[in-house]
Amino acid sequence: MHVRDTPGTVVAGGGTKIAIRDAALKLFAAKGFEQTSLREVADAVGITKASLYYHYASKLDLLVAIIDPIVDHMRAVVEDIVAVPHDADGVRAVLRDYLHGMIRHRSAGALLVRDSVAIINAMADRYPDLMDSNDRLRSWLAGPDPTDEKRLRASAALEVLGVALLSQEFVPGATDAVVETTLLDAATCVLTACGTA
Repeated sequence: MHVRDTPGTVVAGGGTKIAIRDAALKLFAAKGFEQTSLREVADAVGITKASLYYHYASKLDLLVAIIDPIVDHMRAVVEDIVAVPHDADGVRAVLRDYLHGMIRHRSAGALLVRDSVAIINAMADRYPDLMDSNDRLRSWLAGPDPTDEKRLRASAALEVLGVALLSQEFVPGATDAVVETTLLDAATCVLTACGTA
């Protein structure tokens, strides 16, 4: 069985679920979550609405499938973080790893801007995982025996990296390489207080 991803593109049968997710992401980002119907998603993939329901029980389940990889990436970054040396190279490697996930999923950034209520609803079950991962990463970045300043800098560095998710919306022409270099340098600078006396 083959399905169409977009007109003229064919996706192997095993990729149907991914094709549905990708089509939904494009439509949700362009039109908004509430304004996009499952019929439109099914039509974009070239399947029936019943086939779509076989893979995703609801539109919210489809949104969760778009957001879950971001949360999963954040969890993966902190999974073995205690084994990473807390030195300049280790910190930069962790920041880069975190940033790569944000860049990989930046096409979902438009959803964050346009449909924050839908995102909050989709994240309800994953919120504890998200907060735990953020807390663990922030604590690690602040280093051993952190001062209040180091804790604030760690939080600010993560916020800087989070801009990657929104970069496609705000700077659509920026390449992944430009986003990575710019934000990695900025986050590192925030952590190390570069440029201050």
